[in-house]
Amino acid sequence: MDKTLPEKIRENFPNADVSSVEEERLAVTVPKEELIDILSFVKNLGFDHLVMVSCVDWIDEGQFELVYIVTSYVSYNGESSGKGRQHIIVKIRIDRSKATFRTIIPVYQNAEPYEREIHELYGVDFQGHPRLTPLLLEREYPVPPFRKDFDSRNYVKEFFDSIPEIEEEK
Repeated sequence: MDKTLPEKIRENFPNADVSSVEEERLAVTVPKEELIDILSFVKNLGFDHLVMVSCVDWIDEGQFELVYIVTSYVSYNGESSGKGRQHIIVKIRIDRSKATFRTIIPVYQNAEPYEREIHELYGVDFQGHPRLTPLLLEREYPVPPFRKDFDSRNYVKEFFDSIPEIEEEK
């Protein structure tokens, strides 16, 4: 990881918590209001590929953590990194009880299926997303199934207990 990259991020985003995870990975935690700006900033530096978007349910803290991983196949100054891809992991926290956030599709168009998946599995509403339609699940659940308060044992019991038994012929 280029030694000046963390300094450039800190200089442009003073509220960012920047730390090196490994030589080729940088972790950045920002207030949610700064996410679009920092993603646009690092994209302009050459981190033009969104690898994935994920969600972590911090139920005891009443928050979801949205995790965005972007990569650069060359160093941000345009030279080949030689050591492999550089990654920036950008994290934000949102309120779990009002799980809404803006879509990042205007910055990274390939965020579309990731946001649909998080919407379906965690219930996060991505405002401005063109189609938050089901992606993986065949039915609706009272609580999205990847939330920590989803009772999987109760769901299995109710689902399988509703299947009628078939009597075998004698």
